[in-house]
Amino acid sequence: MDMEFSGEIWFWRGPAPWYFVTVPDEQCQALQDASSQVSYGWGMIPVTARIGATGWTTSLFPKDGRYLVPVKAVVRRAEGLDAGDTVTVRLDVDA
Repeated sequence: MDMEFSGEIWFWRGPAPWYFVTVPDEQCQALQDASSQVSYGWGMIPVTARIGATGWTTSLFPKDGRYLVPVKAVVRRAEGLDAGDTVTVRLDVDA
């Protein structure tokens, strides 16, 4: 399953700070439907993600009925991104 969406990068200041993009509601239902086949635990969904010319492997985090795409530092540096930037994210879920 492939999907593409736009969203804003936001910073979570928790005990392990991280940057995320939240998957829009419209795509979350399809991810939820696929999660029973692809999740490896805690509802995490392994994906290949791409922003601009930079691709990486990661896992979507389930949170409050939606999914979060973690955006690694190497991706943010390569694409010149920071919190507050709106990006187009492409996901490939092996479902």
